[in-house]
Amino acid sequence: MFGIVAAYALALAVILALFRLIIIVPEQKAYVVELLGKYRKTLGSGIHLLMPFVERVAYRHQLKEDVIDVEPQVCITSDNVQVTVDGILYYKIFDPVLASYGIDNYRFATVQLAKTTMRSEIGKIELDKSFAERELINDNIVKAVDEATDPWGIKVTRYEVRSITPSEVITEAMERQMRAEREKRAEILASEGVKESRINVSKGDREQAINISVGEKTRTINQADGRASAIEIVSKATAEGLGLIAKALASPGGKSAMTLRLADQYIERLGQILGQASAHVMPEKLAELRGLAEVLGLQKSDLAPLEPALERVREKALRQGGQS
Repeated sequence: MFGIVAAYALALAVILALFRLIIIVPEQKAYVVELLGKYRKTLGSGIHLLMPFVERVAYRHQLKEDVIDVEPQVCITSDNVQVTVDGILYYKIFDPVLASYGIDNYRFATVQLAKTTMRSEIGKIELDKSFAERELINDNIVKAVDEATDPWGIKVTRYEVRSITPSEVITEAMERQMRAEREKRAEILASEGVKESRINVSKGDREQAINISVGEKTRTINQADGRASAIEIVSKATAEGLGLIAKALASPGGKSAMTLRLADQYIERLGQILGQASAHVMPEKLAELRGLAEVLGLQKSDLAPLEPALERVREKALRQGGQS
């Protein structure tokens, strides 16, 4: 009975040992196998069989890209401002053997290296620039850490600064500065608006004054042109009238006709004067055609047509003289 139990136990132990010797490696995994404590081979994805009792899987590595959370740490900027910075590191193993034997704990070492590099990069720039130059900080950290972890079989693919947090005192000072900057910009914008408004008003006044002066100039020119045209027209009419008079005087009987016309106008005007005056004294020499003809240098017969008009003037003078 004891022998049967022992046989079953031995068979079970052999089966378990065989199962332990059969290794199934998943995709994107790498197993490092040692032979009697010494590196022998690296197993990729698939089914593998180990030598019993002398071979064993010493390290198991994941070849996919992995993420390490870099905990917050205190850094000092180039302008001596204390800030708290944290980030995220992305990496992958490209050589499982170096990751196994190049360093004791590659994850811890990579994180510590990222933290020291981050402190160094933050210390190179001022606080104000640290917010705007995160991309530059990330690139510098990736370059430095990747170069340092290359002997460990680690490839650093990316680093992201998650937050940069100044102390409460610095935060309050920054808020006050931001408020002052906003108020300053608002005042500048308001002053610029007033300036633009005044410029526009002055431009409008200037254009209005120019328009008024142009209008006055145009009106003056038009008036001058009108007066010049009127003078020209009057001059032409006067010249034409004088020309006609000259022609009339040069023609036969023209001088006598002109003298007769003047005598007629004289008698008409004399009658108007006598009608407006309160006392009427008619020149004796001009009361007869003979006297008027002598004054005008004509014959009495030349003024015969004016006798009726002259008679009416004499009667009017005598009548009004008697009334006065």
